[in-house]
Amino acid sequence: MQTIGYAARSVESGLAPWEFERRPLREHDVAIEILYCGVCHSDLHQARNDWGGSTYPIVPGHEIVGRVTEIGKGVTAHGPGDLVAVGTLVDSCRECDQCRRGEQSMCRKGPTLTYGSTDRIDGTVTQGGYSKHIVVRDEFVLRVPPGLDPERVGPLLCAGITVYSPLRQWKIGPGSRVGVIGIGGLGHLAVRLAAGLGAEVTVITRSEGKAAEAKALGATGVLISTDETAMAAAASSFDLIIDTVPVAHAVEPYARLLDIESTLVIVGLIGEMPAMSTVPLLLGRRRITGSPSGGIPETQELLDFCADKQIVPETETIAIADINDAFERMERGQVRYRFVIDMATLEPS
Repeated sequence: MQTIGYAARSVESGLAPWEFERRPLREHDVAIEILYCGVCHSDLHQARNDWGGSTYPIVPGHEIVGRVTEIGKGVTAHGPGDLVAVGTLVDSCRECDQCRRGEQSMCRKGPTLTYGSTDRIDGTVTQGGYSKHIVVRDEFVLRVPPGLDPERVGPLLCAGITVYSPLRQWKIGPGSRVGVIGIGGLGHLAVRLAAGLGAEVTVITRSEGKAAEAKALGATGVLISTDETAMAAAASSFDLIIDTVPVAHAVEPYARLLDIESTLVIVGLIGEMPAMSTVPLLLGRRRITGSPSGGIPETQELLDFCADKQIVPETETIAIADINDAFERMERGQVRYRFVIDMATLEPS
């Protein structure tokens, strides 16, 4: 299938139109015309090879919403015209213990990512959702439930599931006390989802000016991390803290906010953290851990939950021609809180 997308050709090139071939439909494949694609900070990092290993040309995008145009002869779960979504994964080994329990993001043999990964059958490099069309194995295609605005679904498929997964893993519900460090693409969804699950949510931030913003998202309180008196008074007051900060920072002050046998989950940073004292961990059996994006069943659960609770991200829709400017604005923190590309603005050259 001939299609068009926006690709980075090198570290310095920025994104520009690129015509390329999608693979022919296999027995268990679903062909999708893409309507919208969210813009994730990972897209910027991959396009610029910030983490190493990027293969060019690369078409980013793993927050995809579209309509099914064709299905392989072995597909029964989806049909032409269905409104569907594709997140960070398009395949896995489907055989290991993690895949069998629906945790495809932790596949023992490594999941196949939506872009910049190696197709398990033909060895080609996968290309993402900044494009008109995509072909995906049916088990990795999600149903968009009625009631969800397709223009705003995309960020749920990465940012949303990244914070929803730890909320479910640590059984957050009514009576739970949840802290969220940072209000951005991940943080604002963590607040909305935790509140939707019935938790008492506190935003932990350096800025006193974020109080009204946090409460509008559903937080019941705000804790200023630079206020030593307030931080000391909040010791041992959270069952779960979700850390969405995307840069290296000291974790120890936040670990002291955990109650006994409670958990701080890092979801925002890929990289090294400063060293910390083990005292708050040892004296309270407290845990610091991380969490990946989540598996396919849990992502579908998230979409259904959001439809039921009417939880959507705050988004700004852009034309594909504005993607390089959007990357620059995203780096400067000038978006509340996620960009979404309208793929109707992508036309053949």
